[in-house]
Order: sequence, then structure tokens, then C-alpha cells
Amino acid sequence: MNYSTLFETIKGYVENDFPDTTWTDTAGTGTVDFTSTEQVNTFIRQAEQRIYNSVQLPVFRKNVTGNCTTGNKYLNVPSDWKATFSLSIINPVTNAQTYLLNKDVEFIRSCYPDPDDTGTPEYYAIFDNTTFILGPTPDADYNSGLHYFYYPQSIVDAANGQSWLGNNFDEVLLYGSLLEAYVFTKGEEDVIASYQKRYDEGMTLLLQLGEGKNRQDMYRTLQARYPVRCL
Repeated sequence: MNYSTLFETIKGYVENDFPDTTWTDTAGTGTVDFTSTEQVNTFIRQAEQRIYNSVQLPVFRKNVTGNCTTGNKYLNVPSDWKATFSLSIINPVTNAQTYLLNKDVEFIRSCYPDPDDTGTPEYYAIFDNTTFILGPTPDADYNSGLHYFYYPQSIVDAANGQSWLGNNFDEVLLYGSLLEAYVFTKGEEDVIASYQKRYDEGMTLLLQLGEGKNRQDMYRTLQARYPVRCL
């Protein structure tokens, strides 16, 4: 199901064209327009984010390389980073790849209070939403590899109007969007319950794929692996 089909299907199921609306902003300084397209796009984005955070799938993973520089204990994270699966560094002399252990900031600051204490990094912590802190401070320039969770491009923004969810599990995307739309319109409870049932059925199949078939063997026990569950 591509974006155009999804867009029209949502309006057809809900029997609502979601006409453009205008209201005064909270500061009372002007008006805000919320077009029909913006409304439906919001429902779709909300559904996608709910799905992204409810199941683990390879399509929600990304790998990037970076650089740890001599004397700099901080490492920037990508702008679309949401959570870390693993962080590794590559020794510039031996080319050996080492995976760093995740700790908290207080641990690294306690173990390496002097930023001039340098060595091969062994630990990392999430310093803020844009930066990791390494311990000890790198004593050389290292290449880094980050394997992380992110939100894929929304079907709303895709140039070809397609996404992995739309192509592979359009039922989950459709009924997730319908739930958002029907709650917005204050629809009947029995219809919402029907949409919820269809959404849950689709999510059960998606969970079986993402948390069952795709996660049979993991080297690191700290990587999340949930029992397959039925909604």
C-alpha cells in the first residue's frame, strides 16, 4: 500500500474528509491553519511511531562509522539516533575491532576523573541526546562503528510514496492510522474496538517476525529479546 492509497483509504473508512481548520494560537497572537492533508499525515506518523516503538525489526536498525579523535572523550551521535545496540572502535595499528561496554556517566567520570588520562576506550555512556562520553579518553584516532535504533523515513515523506511497513505489513499501518483518526473524530466505541482488534491481530504477526523469527540467536544477552506475545 503506497501513501496515496493509504491516504484515501483512511478518509474512506472514517467517512471524513477532515476539512481544513483554523484556530487562534495559545498566545493569542495569530491564527494557525491545520489542513486536511496535515491532519491525515499526523495520524499516519503517530501510527508509525507507535509501531516503531512496539516491535524490533531489522529495518529499524542502522550502522554508521565515525571517528574518535585523540584527546577528545566525546563522540557525536547521528541526528536520527534513538537507542544504541552496540558501539565499537577499531585499533589504528592492529585493525582489531573492540566493542565498548555501556556504562553511565558517573561510572566513567569516577574511573577516569582526569580527562588527560588516555588509553584505548573500553566504556561509553550516553552523555546527552547528541553525544557519547568515552572512558578512558582516546590516546589515538580510532574509527568507530555504531549500530543503533532509528525511525525509518515516514511513508508520508518518501519520494516514491512507499515504505517497508506499507509494502510488507500495510494492515498494521492502516489500522494504526485509523485508530488515530477515529479517536480524533470521537468515533463510536464499537468501531474503535473493531479497529483495535484488527490492529492487534496484525501486530501479533509483526511481533512474531521481529521478536521471534528474527531474534533466534544473540551474542550479547543485554540486547533486548522479548518472548513473542499475542496482543
